[in-house]
Amino acid sequence: MTTSPSSSAQDARRALGLRLRDLRTEARLTIRAFAEATGQHFTRVSKIENGRQVPTPRDITDWCRISDAPDQEADLLATLRAVDSAYMEHRRESRAGMKRVLGAHTPQRYRATSVFRIYEHNVIPGLFQTPEYARAMLRFWVRFLNSPNDIDEAVAVRIERQQILQRGGRRFVVLLEEQALRTFFGTAEVQAGQLGRLLEVMAMPQVSLGIIPLMRERGGVGSAGFWIFDDELVALETPTASIQVTAPSEINLYARMFEELKRAAVYGRDARQLIVSTLDDIRE
Repeated sequence: MTTSPSSSAQDARRALGLRLRDLRTEARLTIRAFAEATGQHFTRVSKIENGRQVPTPRDITDWCRISDAPDQEADLLATLRAVDSAYMEHRRESRAGMKRVLGAHTPQRYRATSVFRIYEHNVIPGLFQTPEYARAMLRFWVRFLNSPNDIDEAVAVRIERQQILQRGGRRFVVLLEEQALRTFFGTAEVQAGQLGRLLEVMAMPQVSLGIIPLMRERGGVGSAGFWIFDDELVALETPTASIQVTAPSEINLYARMFEELKRAAVYGRDARQLIVSTLDDIRE
């Protein structure tokens, strides 16, 4: 299975086309009948449904109107907006340096968000990272992506974003797998400093931090880390792409997964004890 942005975008176009075809067939319309009702050639309808041509917003509106599915229009329009913009190639961005690799994590997006829901399975979220931890992470990506070495500037960008924690009117609901506490970026000293910072963050009233212990019975497992910005956007990253999900139905699935994962988490004193125990293991 490929993770290239271009092939992922093509897969997204095919998926959108299949959804439109399902609407038409559920309305018991042939391609020719649908084309006649919308004033277009039947071959264009076929190309859209097979993912060979991208529909316009007007096409989406027509599909929902003719198929008597107005409740699907908002979701399909959001999917259309995401088809070619959701997959942004890290390698292309990183040619200008790691400070440019932001994906959804822009100052504008952060300022516009009231509630951050964050799940990470093997890394401490950027909002909570120490400069040393961030530097160790970026050192790997500079080497892996063969990017220009602008680590100092990239760290400064990430630390500056953390100022959002101090601004009022926002909540940060964070879930970490215990594995994230035990995955080193850099030396044991760097990891210990990072866990100390995590203990400090837990005391902030605007932060809710839950940790999912290892070796725990649970109802669900997250396959990748993801961030939910209000109910507007979900962002996740692969080694080659920053993926942004805007379709309401998909955002709802991530929100449901987040709630499922929360059930296995511990909070407060129990979460703090997991961090302290990991620190003790590091120092032994």
